[in-house]
Amino acid sequence: MTTAVETNATKLLVACAALVIILAGIKAAAAIVVPFLLAIFIAIICSPLIQLLHRWHVPKLVSILIVIALIVLFGTALIGIVVQSMIELSRSLPEYQAQLNNALLLILNRLADYNLVIEPRQLLSYINPGSAISLATNTLASLGSMLTSTLLIVLIVVFMLLEAHSIPAKVQLAMKKPTERLTQISHFLQSVNRYIAIKTIMSLLTGVVVGLLLWLLGVSYALLWGVLAFLLNYIPNIGSIIAAVPAVFMAFVDGGFSLAFGTAVVFIAVNLLIGNMLEPRFMGRGLGLSTLVVFLSLIFWGWMLGTVGMLLSIPLTMIVKIGLENSESGRWVAILLDSEEQVQAKKTALEQQNQPDTDSDLSGELK
Repeated sequence: MTTAVETNATKLLVACAALVIILAGIKAAAAIVVPFLLAIFIAIICSPLIQLLHRWHVPKLVSILIVIALIVLFGTALIGIVVQSMIELSRSLPEYQAQLNNALLLILNRLADYNLVIEPRQLLSYINPGSAISLATNTLASLGSMLTSTLLIVLIVVFMLLEAHSIPAKVQLAMKKPTERLTQISHFLQSVNRYIAIKTIMSLLTGVVVGLLLWLLGVSYALLWGVLAFLLNYIPNIGSIIAAVPAVFMAFVDGGFSLAFGTAVVFIAVNLLIGNMLEPRFMGRGLGLSTLVVFLSLIFWGWMLGTVGMLLSIPLTMIVKIGLENSESGRWVAILLDSEEQVQAKKTALEQQNQPDTDSDLSGELK
């Protein structure tokens, strides 16, 4: 008995050590891993559109070039908007800083009338529009740094799409249970495509609505905040908060508390309507991850791979989950990652599977 316990403990220790080594290697090689992961998921997203063009009798290579060109044009347009807005904003930032300082001093004087004395320098060191805007722009900058690997990513995507048709044959030769593995791969690709498609539509709707409403309210650089809301909406849980912070600060500088409050209401209302009502309705059960796992995966992959890791946190966690589901020793971990709805569905299916046996036993006893 003691030997079995010691053996299991040794296996667990070796597995943990191997996991630490693998994670350390991934983090050390992030400069190589991140472009490769981006290329994989861009290829997954492009695949359905290429298949659609192929059904319209468009040659495969031409289809790939058309899709890549569309992605590059769309990305270039977004980057152009962000860069132009950031240049204008950086020129006006000292002026906005002075306006905010004056507004805060007036607030502190009002509070002093009610015996609430706060040191101005200490407060201004915490509340800085430059820092608030940098919170969002640094996120964009880390994404923009990937432009240095754009050519590499595009080439990897092109070669992946050219080789996509040979993947089923390779899996069939490499795996012990090719049919089962192909079904799992197909299910994963469909899940990721569905998630990315719905998330893109909802993020685009969020960006358009936020930008339009902020423009109607008269907030400066409304187009930039709309693009920011679109891009950061891909980051689960905290993306919308990061997008709202600089916009609220800018609204406060432009029009004081009333405009800042109106801007905050816009972000809250849009995220409640789209993020909590429309998106779950179209997403359904989504990819079957619990809310806690989504949040923890955001932190983990963000620490491992930076901003790109945050954007890809859910698909990457799904890869891990699918791998664990197909492992006898890791299946229990996959169950812990399941959402409450999926656990309930599995429990119901298990009960229904056991129900006929019970009924047949009862009928046999009656006979």
